[in-house]
Amino acid sequence: MWAVSWAMAETPLEVDSIIQLNSVVVSANRIEVNRSSVPLTISVIDRERIESSSESALLPVLSEQVPGLFVTEKGITGFGVSTGAAGNINIRGVGGGNKVLVLFDGQPQWAGLFGHALPDTYVASDVEKVEVIRGPGSLLYGSNAMGGVINIITRRHREQGRRTQARLMYGSYNTQKYMVNNGYNIGNFSSFVSINHDRTDGHRPNSDFWITNGFANLGYRFNDRYKVTGDISLAKYKFQNPGETFDPIFDNKMDIFRGTSSLGVENNYEKASGALRVFYNWGNHRINDGYHAGEQPQTYLFRSTDHNVGVQLYESFRLFEGNNFTVGIDYKNWGGHAWNDNNDGTRTETIDKSVSETAAYVIMQQDFFEMLGVNAGVRYEHNSMFGGEWVPQAGLTFRPFEGNVWKASLSKGFRSPNIRELYMYMPANPDLEPESMMNYEISVGQTFLEGRLNAELTAFFIDGKDMIRVAQVEGRPLNVNTGSFTNKGIEAEVNYQILKNLSFHTNYSYLHQSDPIAGAPEHKFYAGATYAPGRFTFHLALQSVFGLYTDEACTKTEDYTVLNARAAYHFGATRDKGLDLFLKGENLTATRYQINDGFPMPKAIFMGGIDVTF
Repeated sequence: MWAVSWAMAETPLEVDSIIQLNSVVVSANRIEVNRSSVPLTISVIDRERIESSSESALLPVLSEQVPGLFVTEKGITGFGVSTGAAGNINIRGVGGGNKVLVLFDGQPQWAGLFGHALPDTYVASDVEKVEVIRGPGSLLYGSNAMGGVINIITRRHREQGRRTQARLMYGSYNTQKYMVNNGYNIGNFSSFVSINHDRTDGHRPNSDFWITNGFANLGYRFNDRYKVTGDISLAKYKFQNPGETFDPIFDNKMDIFRGTSSLGVENNYEKASGALRVFYNWGNHRINDGYHAGEQPQTYLFRSTDHNVGVQLYESFRLFEGNNFTVGIDYKNWGGHAWNDNNDGTRTETIDKSVSETAAYVIMQQDFFEMLGVNAGVRYEHNSMFGGEWVPQAGLTFRPFEGNVWKASLSKGFRSPNIRELYMYMPANPDLEPESMMNYEISVGQTFLEGRLNAELTAFFIDGKDMIRVAQVEGRPLNVNTGSFTNKGIEAEVNYQILKNLSFHTNYSYLHQSDPIAGAPEHKFYAGATYAPGRFTFHLALQSVFGLYTDEACTKTEDYTVLNARAAYHFGATRDKGLDLFLKGENLTATRYQINDGFPMPKAIFMGGIDVTF
């Protein structure tokens, strides 16, 4: 299923938020810079697009809005963990496991033991905007940012006073979604708190899911130079996996608790700015691995705890006109403990291990005559298991005339094997080496019609080595470094504010892989139009996917097109406050398709709801 994007009632999206050519981003240099000044290809999804989706999960919104990015799904809501889970993220054919790094405000978010992302914990209502680096981000973020970076920038309440929002949704398969959040700002203190709860019976027997998320963000500004921020996010969810339609599984149930917290002190001087941040992520998993037809129920319950803790220190200096010079150091320790609680009261140990990473980096940004920009940097990261890794990056931006930007860059990405790949279960191989790749890309962006029309085209080539795959070695499965691979393709995006109340957005990506992987389509196309006459808002969206491998062996492909729509009516004198009634439908043509082999996606889905802001 895909999220739907539309303009809010009464007032269309502002042109600048549609174009995004001159958006301010922080993912490229750790500090705020103009998007047109950095050579990396960065997509920015702002709060207005996220808010208008009515989605509780964030990743489906990104899968639709960002060319070259694809997220696997298998049901009406919920991704799950362990065997049979969805939520794998691919960017340009590099993904799965932990090859695309998800960040909360620049801090890494992934399970320390297994290395996978945590898709059910990324809640749309807690997000101010998302910056997606389509390509390596290892210069700033190290291992796991090999294929790309998704930086989720959490919400802050910046206006004085209070703002409260509540949403209630109900729809197909007894799907229920509830949300309430509150922002409060008085003097130098600000806070934002939200609670979400989703539940569904699922569109297949034994596919029920429920989750409750809580998030709080607090901030205090001492003066114009210093401020402190802290946040905590908690998620409790339960999920049942019905298995493939051709090989169903029984009692495969997961009970998950995840948490993340951080504390940061920021400084901002005329010639320098930076921050010191500490973060701690943790998880506690209880999983019944289930049994297939003809088998006996399991005699144990799989248990695991994991952690990901770290410190980040960076400072950016503006040495002279047009210059930014950033230096930083990072420290991370990640790992976990896994065991089986047997029915007879005994415990069987699986693994108890942690890994440390220490890194330092420097990055320089220099603009000349408002036309030419040079960006270059290097990182050295030392892993307690694999030793040192050098990570270079360099690029140019050229702005020959108003509204036109050319970019070219080369960047290295790498990923160290996670603990599961090294030590856990049958394919484990302690002799694995890190994966790495070089990414080469060039792009051109242009605005027309006084900024109402914007187009961007990107071409890329990826040269990688030592990708980790499962192979048959001496009659048994084994994780191995498989050698070189190449990916190449193009990505295009067009945004057009046709009239004040009519907008259009489309994107397309093409991907060719020398060594294909599941969950990375050859072609992905999206087109959406929004019309907002008066208090009404209507949105129609179409997404087509072709050449998608649905199984790990890459023997089965899927082509499909889905049609989504939404209609809303706004009550209230202002755009920011009032009541919205909305109805949305997904896969309106009831297309039959699969993203994960053996997990057919639901046919037509309908949801209705009320959104109140006061």
